[in-house]
Amino acid sequence: MPLRIFAVVALLAAFGLLGLPAAFGLDFERLQHALASRFGTERLALLNDWQQMLVAGKSAGESDKLRRVNDFFNRRLAFDDDSSIWGQSDYWATPLEMIGQGRGDCEDFSIAKYYSLVQLGVPISKLRLVYVKALQNGPAGPLQQAHMVLAYYATPNADPLVLDNLNTEIRPASRRTDLSPIFSFNSAGLWLGTGNQSSKSNLSRWQDLLARARAEGFE
Repeated sequence: MPLRIFAVVALLAAFGLLGLPAAFGLDFERLQHALASRFGTERLALLNDWQQMLVAGKSAGESDKLRRVNDFFNRRLAFDDDSSIWGQSDYWATPLEMIGQGRGDCEDFSIAKYYSLVQLGVPISKLRLVYVKALQNGPAGPLQQAHMVLAYYATPNADPLVLDNLNTEIRPASRRTDLSPIFSFNSAGLWLGTGNQSSKSNLSRWQDLLARARAEGFE
């Protein structure tokens, strides 16, 4: 189902402080065991391919890391909504859960890309998960739909690059006139729109996801 867009006051009330290490550590033996025990062995090859992509991209430049990660998830995993995958209206999947299902919604794509880029050494300060309104063509004409993308800032005031599962080409935000940002966040805080004024807060769903990911093998 489409993401719900909450009033800013309600969003601020729902946020709580949470920290995240400067880089994730991946225990792939634990990840393999967790994947096989929960989803079976069918997706172990996909997990291995993800690991190989991370290993191959470790020494690449940041622009190449963006491309590798964006292409991997957009090409290898299918889009589906939470009601179909999880039987819930809104569920934030860990990268392992997304790989185990072989599919995910826009939040899952963005979160998996975020984890992957941090693992590849991209600083958290350069990455934000962004809730947007996406202008799309519907049966009755253009409509705005809630959506999530991942933004990469080469510098704090740069025009961010957008990693998206709807438009798979990485483009500057200034060229994504179909997207209207509502708020963005990472482990350091919350921003309204895409501004640089931070509130040291995090979504409760984000906190829950990080706890589940640590239990799976993301340190």
